[in-house]
Amino acid sequence: MIGYNTAIVLAGTSLLGANAGLVGSFAVLRRRALLGDTLAHAALPGLCLGFLALGQRSLPAMLAGALASGVAGICVVALLRRFTRLKDDAALGMVLSLSFGLGLALLRWIQTSATGGSKSGIANYIFGTAAGMIADDLRLIAGASALSLVAVALLYKEFRLVTFDADFARVQGWPATALDFLVMALVAMSVIVGLPAVGVVLTAALLILPAAAARLWTERLGLMLLLAAIFGAAIGATGTAASITLAGLPTGPLIVLAGAAVFLFSLLFARRRGVLARLTAEHNMRQRVAEQTLLRVMYDLSEADLPAGPPIAVAALATRCAWSPAQLEGQLQRAARFGLIASPAPHAWRFTRVGVARAERVARGYRLWRRLLTEQPESSTLMSELDLEAIDQLLPAETVRELEEKLRR
Repeated sequence: MIGYNTAIVLAGTSLLGANAGLVGSFAVLRRRALLGDTLAHAALPGLCLGFLALGQRSLPAMLAGALASGVAGICVVALLRRFTRLKDDAALGMVLSLSFGLGLALLRWIQTSATGGSKSGIANYIFGTAAGMIADDLRLIAGASALSLVAVALLYKEFRLVTFDADFARVQGWPATALDFLVMALVAMSVIVGLPAVGVVLTAALLILPAAAARLWTERLGLMLLLAAIFGAAIGATGTAASITLAGLPTGPLIVLAGAAVFLFSLLFARRRGVLARLTAEHNMRQRVAEQTLLRVMYDLSEADLPAGPPIAVAALATRCAWSPAQLEGQLQRAARFGLIASPAPHAWRFTRVGVARAERVARGYRLWRRLLTEQPESSTLMSELDLEAIDQLLPAETVRELEEKLRR
């Protein structure tokens, strides 16, 4: 049975991960993932100034200072983009490095000049100390998470429009700038409340990893937000549990490592966008193209005698297909397994009834595409690993009818 302090830390990191996954999804989709990293590093000077303002550790004051300096850093980025020729990455990198350098300098000043024990633990905000989370921290994280959830639930349609097409939203009269600022404010709030747990250096990973992993599983925004929140909660809980089990290892880095594991799993095994799914789809497409090539060549050699006719010799196929003998034999055996061709005599093949119908569709698609490319050579890129039987889905019906009429003439 887990203790009270452990339950506090588990609940806090889980809520923190869920909130970061929820609002981080908008940052990832808007290609502003590094904005969270910049904001986190820009918050370090504010943490130090909040301490210096009161002369003691006060979490509300330090987080308020972090929020103020983080927003100031983002404003500097916006001004650099507006009034200079710097690109986004250069502006973000400049503010990130300068803010972090200033924060480290203030941190050293506090360590060397401040008196009393209240300065101890300030440096932990660089990497976070989730193990030191108390009930007040949990309430702060829960309040921020509830505010983010309410904002996303009430403004879901508006956030979706601004995320995917801000210019269209602006033309339609929506306050796109205000909505965009609200999204970034939610990101800033998530970063600030996460500083005590995962620190300045690792906060951006908690924003990016759950959202990036969820993006690999779906193309629907609503489902992505749900998955990102679930992944974030699981990442926070897993990293905390690992830290408890492996005594002596810090919680923040283990949370980030858990997020990296979730992202790696998604990258490999996601249903449509994972590496294995893509490799399987590419392999299947290559097999289908090779099968269509074999059927087309056999159809060209036997068209005049179909549906009956003499078998086609393997030697005749070899002269028309750019395959090795072993590859040709493999394709013939594969087509035979699918019932498309049969071998009535050694080293000779003919179509089955099913194969004739399939070969007619393949030959029709190939000839229509060839006719299209004769008239529109700029469409040649469409022929790269093209499914010849999908022409009716890829071209307008009127275009297909015109091509067929030209072929008949």
